[in-house]
Order: sequence, then structure tokens, then C-alpha cells
Amino acid sequence: MTTPRHATVHRVTSETDIAITLNLDGTGNARVETGIGFFDHMLTALAKHGLFDLDITVKGDLHIDGHHTVEDTGIALGQAMRQALADKRGVRRFGSALVPLDEALCEAVVDLSGRPFLTFDATFDRDRIGALDTELVEEFFRAFAMSALITLHLNQRAGKNCHHIAEAAFKALARALRMAVEPDPRALSAIPSTKGVL
Repeated sequence: MTTPRHATVHRVTSETDIAITLNLDGTGNARVETGIGFFDHMLTALAKHGLFDLDITVKGDLHIDGHHTVEDTGIALGQAMRQALADKRGVRRFGSALVPLDEALCEAVVDLSGRPFLTFDATFDRDRIGALDTELVEEFFRAFAMSALITLHLNQRAGKNCHHIAEAAFKALARALRMAVEPDPRALSAIPSTKGVL
């Protein structure tokens, strides 16, 4: 696997202007500016624990609310992930992680299947974490999974603190993705599917 696995996406709508650069074979460096502090923190954690280099700049209609910014960032990041993976030749394809953060415990299971699907089961008993509406956590994961064309199961096993639950979920996704996109040294020239395509 010698092809550079990176992508640049610039997505512009009447609601958001998003520029993303993603390198799957990075070291976890991140520069994230979405205008929503806690969301920046989560995306930085995603890069750090996935060992992705990630540069994200978002100009969104935050005077309305954070929905378009968060959802559209998920869409653009999913597009970048899909482009960087190309035909997915030589990757492990599947990944899973169970990540604790104090009392919280979240599990992520990923399949780079080409068939987008999300199962999300987490409970937030507050409406906001900082400036991020908690209902947008699921919206981000859904937008990302649909645009990346991956199957993602993301479930809370334990937890009460909303910050901890959200952060454990993002870190679990990061570790599961890191595993799934890793080159498989036993099958570097193969597409990991009996169909021959993902």
C-alpha cells in the first residue's frame, strides 16, 4: 500500500463553508475551527486517537444554531474519509473499540462496508455541553457514517456525565476507525470482500 491516503474536501452551501484536509497515515495532529468549542474538542480527540492528521475550518450559520455546522462537518469529513480510502484495497476493514472515560464507557464497531448505516444508543440528560446541543452528537455520527459509506454501531455502556459520554463516544470511534483503516500486512493488494469491491 503505497498510495497516499489523504483527501481535501471543500463543501460550500448557503448554510456552511467547510474546508477539510485529512491524512489517514498521520500522527494525530489537528487544527480544528468550527466555532463550537466543545465540537472542536471532540474532533481534535478523533484525530488524536485515530492517528489522523486533520485540518478543519468551518464557517457556519451559528446565529441560527449549531445544527448545520455539525451535520455538514460530518458530511464533509465522511466525504474526505471515503476519498482517502479510495477502493479500500489492503485495509483491515473492520474495527472495534471500547473506551472508558471515568464513569462513562462507550463502544464503537466499524465496517468500511460501502453500505451506510448507524446504530446509536446514548443518553444525555442535559440539552447542551458547552455550546454544543447534545442532540447534535448523534447527527454528526449519522452524517459521517452516511457520507463515509460505513456501518457504525456506537453504544453507551455506562455513564452519567454528558461530557464524559460524548468524549468516550468520539474516542471509541477514533480507535475503531484507526483499526479499520490500518493496512493489513497479510493482504496489502486485496480488497477485503468476497465481492471484490467495497
